[in-house]
Amino acid sequence: MVRRIASQVHKQVSRLMQANYIREEPLWYQAVLQYPPLPLPPRAPPLPSAENSSRKPTVSNLRTPKMQPLTIRYLEDRLRLQFFRDHPFEAFRPVSIVEGQLVEPEHPVRGKDWSRLSQRTKNPTAEDAVLFAANLHRHHKVSLTVAYTRAVAEFRTLRAEYDIANAFARMEAESYGTVFPSEVDRTFEKEDKAYKSAERKKALDESALRARKRWRAILNLDSGMGNTWSRGQEYIKRQKDGVRPSHLLDDTIKSPSSPSEEQLFGSR
Repeated sequence: MVRRIASQVHKQVSRLMQANYIREEPLWYQAVLQYPPLPLPPRAPPLPSAENSSRKPTVSNLRTPKMQPLTIRYLEDRLRLQFFRDHPFEAFRPVSIVEGQLVEPEHPVRGKDWSRLSQRTKNPTAEDAVLFAANLHRHHKVSLTVAYTRAVAEFRTLRAEYDIANAFARMEAESYGTVFPSEVDRTFEKEDKAYKSAERKKALDESALRARKRWRAILNLDSGMGNTWSRGQEYIKRQKDGVRPSHLLDDTIKSPSSPSEEQLFGSR
């Protein structure tokens, strides 16, 4: 069968059924007739221009143009590209990309109400600066260059204020006796915790093993023939010597006779 497009398979099958090439109707045939596949979008030919119309047709011009998707560009992409060119070290800041169960609602401060970057946060991120510049350009009728310059200036100001406040808070805490360990000290502390946890786990396993051994079953294996297994040889020897086991009844002992019917019911 010639290769067909998915939207034309049922048409080809119907033609083959009319020619008796396919004698039994496929199981999916009626379902596809009731719910046919969507047709493919038409391919629009390129519009002729004055430059192309003046040229002579060549082999390359007669070829069908390739179907390529259009480039999708947003205003935020341009601002984000320029921002990271000016602030390359912002790309090294860790960002959580874990998605929650629900979509986070949009910030209530937006549109024309958002005129300063500090209205949303005191410690802005790169994405906050990009969104603020785009908001100024769209809702406050500011040129893109002025909007980007203003957003970057406010971003740097807020970051400087945050760093200075953080440094003074650290100095105040240290004056009250707080000790802030360095990254090397934190690494050593994590290693010590890991070693202690391994030793504690080993001690717990040993204590659990001792507890299991303490409560082991105590069985009386003395059967009167010693605690060693003779593989049944002692039993066979006693059988050959005529020694009867103690758990069997002696055949020489007569069992008491059962009363007769006359003794039970009397004579009739």
